[in-house]
Amino acid sequence: MKIEQFEMERMQSTWENLVEMDMSESGVRPVSLREMAEMGLDLDGILNMPLGYSQSNGTIALRETLALQYPGATAGHIEVTNGTSEANYVLALALLRPGDHVAFQVPNYMQYGGIPPSLGATVDRFSLCLDRDWEPDWEEFDRAVTPQTRLVYVSNPNNPTGSILSLEAMRRMVARCEQVGAYLLADEVYLGAEIHCPRTPSFWGMSDRVIVTSGLSKAYGIPGVRIGWIAGPPSVVAECWSQHDYLTIGPNKISDAVARVAAMPENREKLYARTRGILQHNLPIVREWVESFGGFLAFREPQAGALCLVRYGSPMPSYELCERIRVNRSVLVVPGIHLGVEGYVRLWLGGRPEFLKEGLRRVGAELSSL
Repeated sequence: MKIEQFEMERMQSTWENLVEMDMSESGVRPVSLREMAEMGLDLDGILNMPLGYSQSNGTIALRETLALQYPGATAGHIEVTNGTSEANYVLALALLRPGDHVAFQVPNYMQYGGIPPSLGATVDRFSLCLDRDWEPDWEEFDRAVTPQTRLVYVSNPNNPTGSILSLEAMRRMVARCEQVGAYLLADEVYLGAEIHCPRTPSFWGMSDRVIVTSGLSKAYGIPGVRIGWIAGPPSVVAECWSQHDYLTIGPNKISDAVARVAAMPENREKLYARTRGILQHNLPIVREWVESFGGFLAFREPQAGALCLVRYGSPMPSYELCERIRVNRSVLVVPGIHLGVEGYVRLWLGGRPEFLKEGLRRVGAELSSL
């Protein structure tokens, strides 16, 4: 299986530990094990835990707890994976065959720009439009989602814009998928990371053609345990489990134990509130920084997520600009081209305020040279 290089991930893994400031992150500063202990994690129990295999599709206790988020779901609707990215990957392996067609929302986390072609499927993109408050270009959407479409991929809340689809847009997407017989895969890993607006509605339950993926990395602030999940029809979840058996087999035992505590409804709300507080404090810092450029920079303020997509008023390609920022300022940011759009950079909102201010100062110094 030949797969193209995942440009954003390769850029991050190459440089994130070598630069002085990593502003390419996309979640809030992580929760510690001590903080998890305050929510009920038994650290002594973990120290005494034999480090054997865990249940490969996630323990029943974890799957039952996760299912509480999805009305009508049971443990049989849930597959636990090593992060949301693995959840998305095993779904592609389970559902796509050579000759299939995928419709892919951009800008986005570009995982589904690379996986489907490696499996012999074709991909057509449809755009979210800045001048429409990041709502879809419906003409593009209708052209991209055809009777040949097997899978439609969206992230909502969106990475990298932080935008949230309207209920009308969600219903229109689901109706089109039902019309053509496609599955709608909704990556909802940022659900719960809303900054000022109410909780994002889930696609779950809108149709039996809907599959949801999520995980602990973003809204929960626990990326290091690498726990994600799939919520979908039991038949699809069973196919994913079969694929999972050939990959990483299952999540590790300590991660499963941490996730069982984090996913408890009362702890989930505490973690979401922590994330919300961090982002509410940091967003004005970014807003003031953008405004200081007098129109050279523009963005729609993110509604959710620890990131924002900023447009800059220069013809310089975004990769070249981000390389200049890395080399000259020792700051790593994500170029828009790695997210499916040009003329933008993605900036992190989830760090400590003093880190954020210094990182923006350095990025701004390089932008000023343009």
